[in-house]
Amino acid sequence: MSLEITRIQPFPEQRTAIVTGAGAARGIGRRVARKLAAEGWSVVAADLDAAAVEAFAEELAAELPADSGQKVLGVGVDVSDQAAVDAAFARVDAEMPPIAALVNLAGIPSPHSIFELTSEIWDRVMDVNGKGTLLMMQAAAKRMVDGGFGGRIVNTSSITALDGGGTFSKTGYAAAKAAVQGLTRGAARELGQYGITANVILPGPIDTDIMGGTLTDERKEGMSSNIPLQRVGQPEEVAGLIAFLVGEDSSYVTGTSISVDGGKHMH
Repeated sequence: MSLEITRIQPFPEQRTAIVTGAGAARGIGRRVARKLAAEGWSVVAADLDAAAVEAFAEELAAELPADSGQKVLGVGVDVSDQAAVDAAFARVDAEMPPIAALVNLAGIPSPHSIFELTSEIWDRVMDVNGKGTLLMMQAAAKRMVDGGFGGRIVNTSSITALDGGGTFSKTGYAAAKAAVQGLTRGAARELGQYGITANVILPGPIDTDIMGGTLTDERKEGMSSNIPLQRVGQPEEVAGLIAFLVGEDSSYVTGTSISVDGGKHMH
């Protein structure tokens, strides 16, 4: 089955966006979840840290208007494990409106040099960043196809995929994030017939804990020296782009890689 692709396909009023990597209090995932909830989405906050996303879901749900009809669900999931992904989506199917968007933010860094990159480290980095992205896409896309109204997928690569890394992440992470770009392009090509778009963002230095903890002013200044905007980014700035990419206004944008790096890499 494919949708009539000669027109823009609207989403139902009640629809769900799944956001992975929403466990960290200072992470991009929570900013995305809040942004999408403010724009009328029901939200699934997913993360390996089940307690963190469950508490966040309760907090976010309490902020929504009582008459909105929106729902918020916190789900613990190891995105690299097929059984865990299946179990998470079973809960979403049972408790939430139809899935119209997936935002894959879950990932782990790897500061290991090429000579320190053991098989075990390589497998874990590729499993979470690469296979985790694939498993979540497969499960979400199947439901989007069945829903019959299309959908949006936003995956997360990194400018590390372009420059090979630096202080916080090196070769293994660069390889995994480059794989995410290939996965996204393949998904865009295969899923377009169903009205499903797939795009990938490449964040640069963003002030989150994945950068090695809270950044001091001195570290921010050093990292900003070769960025045209002369500063590191904020999670809210990434969330704004993602909100556009999962919305109806991005209906003709697919297979695209968008850097969010203050102009550090222009391509």
